[in-house]
Amino acid sequence: MRRHLLEGLLRRPMTEPVPPPPAAGAELAQRLERASFRRLGRSLAIRVVDAGSCNGCELEIHALSNPFYDLERFGLRLVASPRHADVLLVTGPVTRNMAEALARTHAATPDPKWVVAVGDCARGGGVFAGSYAILGGVEAVLPVDLHIPGCPPAPAAILAGLLTLLDTAAAGGGR
Repeated sequence: MRRHLLEGLLRRPMTEPVPPPPAAGAELAQRLERASFRRLGRSLAIRVVDAGSCNGCELEIHALSNPFYDLERFGLRLVASPRHADVLLVTGPVTRNMAEALARTHAATPDPKWVVAVGDCARGGGVFAGSYAILGGVEAVLPVDLHIPGCPPAPAAILAGLLTLLDTAAAGGGR
């Protein structure tokens, strides 16, 4: 027993070193923060709506809140109510049971508002297309301003999509 305790105290930890943050990620986040303040004059509030997905996209969206990406430091925040949101990030295909809830969420979001379809399922149904329970992609219920492809898209791709949305809106192409 003593031998195991002594080995545990003297041996170095068997963990991997922390990977360095991607250089492109910091630049992308700074551009995103500038675009958010230029367009809105404040931080960008994001409401995530799961319209019937497998939760792969939600995992990637919520990874934006972890210490590696830290969405809050760039002036972006996830909000719990659509009444406080500027952007609706919709994931998954729209199921028949979620169509009305999604439309009500959109109606509760104040103008200017944008709808972003995240993932391949939100675009056209993905692997769920053709199911009796699926109406289709998000465009079957709401007007979509931006599609972020992927199954699921990486957090950096979601950040890049939000930057594209804000740049388009600042140039006069948004609502």
